[in-house]
Amino acid sequence: MVEILITSIIVQNSIYHLLLQRVSQHQKSWAMLIDPDKTTLQQLFTIIEYAQKYPPTLFFVGSSLLMHPENLNLLVQELKKHLNIPIILFPGSYHHLSVSADAVLFLSLISGRNPDFLIGNHLLAAPLLKKMHLEVIPTGYMLIDGGRITSVAYISNTQPLPNDKADLAVCTAMAGELLGMKLIYLEAGSGALTPVPPAMIRAVKENIQIPLIVGGGIRTTTDFQAALQAGADVIVTGNVLEKNIDLMKEFFQLIA
Repeated sequence: MVEILITSIIVQNSIYHLLLQRVSQHQKSWAMLIDPDKTTLQQLFTIIEYAQKYPPTLFFVGSSLLMHPENLNLLVQELKKHLNIPIILFPGSYHHLSVSADAVLFLSLISGRNPDFLIGNHLLAAPLLKKMHLEVIPTGYMLIDGGRITSVAYISNTQPLPNDKADLAVCTAMAGELLGMKLIYLEAGSGALTPVPPAMIRAVKENIQIPLIVGGGIRTTTDFQAALQAGADVIVTGNVLEKNIDLMKEFFQLIA
């Protein structure tokens, strides 16, 4: 009975539970993606300064390559030191993990056919995650054509779903939900020329019961708002803030 009670408390206080609460209350969320390979300490401190005034709901931390794995722990620890915002790992492979984070998106690339990214990396990550005691959030990850070959498409050796085929996206998302995924993530990719089309976002949202994350190619408040209005529960921004940090204020105001 004690174990059941403790488990219940942990679940109620989990990041996933808090996200479900926000969705049930029709509150939108904003996740700021930070790439350890591209973010210097000086840039990180600028992000922290802005986040103290205009806090994102969540931080995603990750990279397709992670050429400097030592930066991952350092970045997460600095964020934890200065901010009280949940930090979720957004790993490109099984070794992109940090015990200092709060949770990890356990990404299965359900739009592709590469077994390494459907289940292969997961086998290698599982023993590490059991030891780290991170909150693990199974996530159906779907690449959508953003008008160019992105890093994640190249590294994962998978072909994105056509951005004008909403029916394919809907069926893939429904399959992910039926397989037990707790989140669906529509991703146009870092540096995409165009974001995920609102019509596709809307169609997927209407056919699943779990929270929907949308990212990639969101460069303006217009892109951000279009994804929100189409039904995205969490909007992810990354590259654009490396070039224009002042957009943090505008993104914050859209979900406040």
